[in-house]
Amino acid sequence: MLDKLNNIEKAALEALTSVSTEESLQAWKTSQLGRSSPLMQVFAEFGKLSKEEKPIVGQAANKVKGALEAALSAREAEIKAAALAKSLEEDQLDVTLPGRTVNIGRLHPSTQQLRRVLSILSEMGFQVYTSREVETDEFNFQLLNFPPHHPAREMQDSFYVETEGREDNPILLRTQTSPGQLRAMREFAATNPKNPPPIRIASPGMCFRYEQVTSRSEMQFNQVEGLAVGEGITFSDLKGTLSDFARRMFGQNARTRFRADHFPFTEPSAEMDMECFVCGGVGCSVCKRSGWLEILGCGMVHPVVLQNGGYDPCRYSGFAWGMGPERQLMLRYKIDDIRYFWGNDLRFLGQF
Repeated sequence: MLDKLNNIEKAALEALTSVSTEESLQAWKTSQLGRSSPLMQVFAEFGKLSKEEKPIVGQAANKVKGALEAALSAREAEIKAAALAKSLEEDQLDVTLPGRTVNIGRLHPSTQQLRRVLSILSEMGFQVYTSREVETDEFNFQLLNFPPHHPAREMQDSFYVETEGREDNPILLRTQTSPGQLRAMREFAATNPKNPPPIRIASPGMCFRYEQVTSRSEMQFNQVEGLAVGEGITFSDLKGTLSDFARRMFGQNARTRFRADHFPFTEPSAEMDMECFVCGGVGCSVCKRSGWLEILGCGMVHPVVLQNGGYDPCRYSGFAWGMGPERQLMLRYKIDDIRYFWGNDLRFLGQF
């Protein structure tokens, strides 16, 4: 049996010297180390050996196997080195060709705009406050002056979570960032219930509405909620703050105007427009011939909302607004379809 192992090793190593390609090397490996190879047949015949012969033959067989595997590894390295040398010698390389462009990742345009908005508001003294995306009906609607079954809710069709026993207070994906107002006011008021501190926050986040997706509306969108609460705050403070924000965002020559509107959680309420930067206020297709572009809704915090947040409306007042970063990008870059933001088309995303 030992002589047979020596012959197997000698024949295998001699055959290996003629191997020169990776394909023939693989064939050698199969024939010399595979299940049907002569060496593996020796292992299969161990049961026929005596008790004294088994350790001697087993040690010799393992030694032969190790020698063949080492020779295989060495020959494989030689073949790869020879192939590389041949490639470098025969293949032509034009060093004057430009290098391959490295694709560098970047922030999503919505994230870029969101950070720009928050950066400006931080410079103006607003603290970033994040709130939850999954809300209760109580915080998303009721405490914001939307009673159950109120017709104003129809403008914010919602994604509800299936739950049992919640009746008029189901769980839903928030339709607006306004619930963050209440959570912030209650959090600040809890620090000193008798004398709540003033608030100046910007609350960013994703909102969700069960709407048909069109070029002008999406089921999900970013929003930034602004809130300022304190003693003696007036509508003039609201106008000054938002006008200053528009100049910082769109340039010092940006002109703004406020139009009366209605939101259940503010009183009085207004829409803020900016002079169309495409036509300069003359009128064009972008501004629908009006000369103005709507950029956000705002108003003075409703007394009921202040009271629900833990602030005495007889002593405190405040203002709030909600703006959409995607809306601002659409206006700024003349983007005519909001679906581009979430379509994951690199041809669109790569422009920002």
